[in-house]
Amino acid sequence: MADKEVLKDLLEDEIKDLYSAEKQLTKAIPKMAKGSNDPALQNAFKGHLKETEAQAQRLEQIAEILEIKPGGKKCVGMEGCIKEGAEALSEDGDETVLDLGIIGAGSRVEHYEMAGYLTAISLAEQIGEKQVANLLKESLAEEQGAEDKLRKIATNLLGNAPKKAAA
Repeated sequence: MADKEVLKDLLEDEIKDLYSAEKQLTKAIPKMAKGSNDPALQNAFKGHLKETEAQAQRLEQIAEILEIKPGGKKCVGMEGCIKEGAEALSEDGDETVLDLGIIGAGSRVEHYEMAGYLTAISLAEQIGEKQVANLLKESLAEEQGAEDKLRKIATNLLGNAPKKAAA
């Protein structure tokens, strides 16, 4: 890992981390869609896959602006979130309850990404990289929108989920 002497070094590290996260998600999201039972949840994942691909491209554009390479770092935090999602996909049980577990895993992913984007935005603004900050804000808004969709789907599913085990 490179030394971090100035804020730009930290921003570069955040961009590489976010890029790795988005690239990992382009492989994981189709599995989440396929493993979901609820059509609205499947569609939400499919729609967010397109956004995730666009976010990776946006990070490539940011890397060009910053004159860095976006790759070269593995986001181990996202790797862990994806492993939790894989666990949710491997469970057996009531379809609605399982979908709620998948939503929980997806929500953790969105919050992890939002934290990364918020950090990168703050750094970019602090060093005067307004174009970079604006591009990052686009991705942040998409992540927030994806989280909102997951919350709405969860709210709908909660009404149909069994509350207690049969006695």
